[in-house]
Amino acid sequence: MLGKKNELVKKANIKSVVASALGVCRKNIYRKSIKEEKDLLLKADIEEAWEKHPAYGHLRLGWHLKVNHKRISRVMRKFGMKPPRRKIKRYCTVMSPGEVYFNLIKDWSPTKPNELWCADVSYIKFQDRFWYISTIEDIFTRRVLAVQVSKRHDSYLIFKSIKQAVASSKTFPKIFHTDQGTEYMAKLVTNYLEANNVDISVSDKGSPWQNGFQESLFGRFKDESGDLNRFDTTGEFVEAIYGQVHYYNYERIHTALRMPPATYHQLVQTGLQKWGT
Repeated sequence: MLGKKNELVKKANIKSVVASALGVCRKNIYRKSIKEEKDLLLKADIEEAWEKHPAYGHLRLGWHLKVNHKRISRVMRKFGMKPPRRKIKRYCTVMSPGEVYFNLIKDWSPTKPNELWCADVSYIKFQDRFWYISTIEDIFTRRVLAVQVSKRHDSYLIFKSIKQAVASSKTFPKIFHTDQGTEYMAKLVTNYLEANNVDISVSDKGSPWQNGFQESLFGRFKDESGDLNRFDTTGEFVEAIYGQVHYYNYERIHTALRMPPATYHQLVQTGLQKWGT
């Protein structure tokens, strides 16, 4: 006990000497040391969070770590830290000749689940060939209802995606919105939707931003998935895609919701049941 006390006294004397040499108060050295230690601990927490959530910026890191986002931002600047996400070129599908449907959601937003579904197709190059990914998202809850992976970019891929979304949600949407890609305008797709009283909405030609929800979804999906060519087999590649969608739905904090989409969906469903709507 005496030895430990002597060691503490020795450290205190050293700090006094350093403070005297620097011409500052000894208390400020302690204060700076404590702040530095806290910053280093927070830095380690941020790096650990990025192992699972590589796209989290200071806002979502703050929600995840339950730390003020301004402090997160300061520590990130201090240590030159940036989310380890990557950027990839965006992809737009080929538009169909002629306009059959119109954009029904320009001045309209959904107020409950399954009022508006948005769909899109993107691609990823794996082992020197293109693979196409079709997704459908419920815009109110931001939940991905369907994801299909295929070597073919055709209407059958879209049809399978729609049927998966219907099976997942056990209903059809009020409005189904997408771009004017030929695969979406195929009779196989439009006939199925219209037969089930779904209003079809399409973005104007050359206006991919009118389907911005899906553009954003695919952009973040590719950023956060990392280099999928790190996998050796097709099975691992496809499993990683489905795993990333599961992560998006159930674990990743959505900025607009401040919680994962599946959590928000559950809260909404509980509220609807409570109020009998």
